[in-house]
Amino acid sequence: MPGPPPRLLAPRHWPTWIALQLLRAACALVPVRGLHAAGRVLGRLFMHLAARRRRIADINLGLCFPDLSESQRAVLRRAHFESLGVGIFEFALGWWAPDAKLRDLVQTEGLEHLRAALERGRGVILLSAHFTTLEIGGRFLAMQAGDLPLNAMYRPNENPVLEHAIRDRRSARFGAPIGRDDVRAMLRALRKNGVVWYAFDQNYRRKHRVFAPFFGVPAATNTATSRLAQATGAAVVPFYTRRLPGTCRYVQRIDAPLEGFPGSDAEADAARLNALIEDWVRDAPEQYLWTHRRFRTRPRGEPKLY
Repeated sequence: MPGPPPRLLAPRHWPTWIALQLLRAACALVPVRGLHAAGRVLGRLFMHLAARRRRIADINLGLCFPDLSESQRAVLRRAHFESLGVGIFEFALGWWAPDAKLRDLVQTEGLEHLRAALERGRGVILLSAHFTTLEIGGRFLAMQAGDLPLNAMYRPNENPVLEHAIRDRRSARFGAPIGRDDVRAMLRALRKNGVVWYAFDQNYRRKHRVFAPFFGVPAATNTATSRLAQATGAAVVPFYTRRLPGTCRYVQRIDAPLEGFPGSDAEADAARLNALIEDWVRDAPEQYLWTHRRFRTRPRGEPKLY
């Protein structure tokens, strides 16, 4: 990808460039264990400084884990912010670390499911979710299956320097990224028997949404997974990366394609996918993105939660 356009070199963008270069240097110079330790410290600092995000996490954890005591949720919240901090350094590792630094860190299970789904010739929706391991999980997958036609969907970043960096690094590792609203590009990739890496699990306010339970709470859920699978015949293959506690290692799981998907009911499809993510969250609840306002959009007549 060509270098940044001159407008991104203006002085107001220098702090972002400096931060990115510091992350890149840390990735090169510091062992992964040290990056994890630094991330946990950074995450605790962020928890104390980011009152708004802390409040969002408290609300989400209270809604999704009502059976936990207040002190238990406080412990989970702290672990989550530590995971967020580690995730920052995982972005750097995913973008800049050499394969040799990462190769022995991950155990990938089920890659044969992805290859078998591609043999059908109708594309694959690689279904993921917003965990703090999302970026490094994509890098692990690219390392394990570098010959696969992988396209990553993403939400364009409001910071133009970060947007340039995201497109540059993801293009280098996965192929051209696809904006989350670029339906035509998604359809083209799937019809060429490509793999579209897609995380659908954020609050969705536009049309083609339904309210489906997530931990028993109605959540505005995008039905694009069903619509894309219906339009192309693509297989929907669940994909999840988990950081193992107390180590620098990861497990990456690729499951068999969902059977009978999509069904005849978009709400039932959405509930099925949300339940799948719930199972992943229960494996490592601190690693899910609790600082996102997942329940921002409410059914008609229900009060706001944030």
